[in-house]
Amino acid sequence: MTTLEKLIIHFERFPGIGARQAKRFAYHLLSENPNQTQELAKLIEHIHTSIVECEMCHCFFTAQGDRFRCRMCSDTTRDHSKLMIVEHDTDMQAIERGGVYNGFYFILGGTVPLLNEESTSKVRGDALKHLVTQRVSEGLSELILGFSVNPDGENTGRYVEALLKNIITEHNLTIAILGRGLSTGSELEYADPETIKNALKNRTQT
Repeated sequence: MTTLEKLIIHFERFPGIGARQAKRFAYHLLSENPNQTQELAKLIEHIHTSIVECEMCHCFFTAQGDRFRCRMCSDTTRDHSKLMIVEHDTDMQAIERGGVYNGFYFILGGTVPLLNEESTSKVRGDALKHLVTQRVSEGLSELILGFSVNPDGENTGRYVEALLKNIITEHNLTIAILGRGLSTGSELEYADPETIKNALKNRTQT
């Protein structure tokens, strides 16, 4: 297998990238100035040392010394009463673009597909329980389920509610879902700021 073929196969592993797009990426790199491809190679080489995972919400952020919490988790001015649980970092970024949410986040790391319950091992269930327990002592009163509006997103919401059932009952936490400003079948990371804003304002308790 040639270097080009290996590169194309690697690009095909990227989320949402098919064979045709993977080939376009690979051939684009061939047309790039060697200095640009070398810079890209260096960025990829150092990504795991320059980007770290927040010990609280598990989002990725640029490493700064011995700091283990991201900017938002370190911000004492944010609303400690709210915690939004989302699938991926890109969902959190979409919410932040809306500019109306000032609580904290937790990145679950994916969804629990409706037809594959064994995939629960791939999400951060234990870490979520630990964080919610910790946040309760800091004033947490509302959990917001910020999942995509599709069957897998809804199933993930049910998983989270079942996972946290005892904590929710013991501490009388409110569970809310984003309002249906988001159309059914939509993915959160692609929603525009105005839609995100309406979904947050119109969130409903489950």
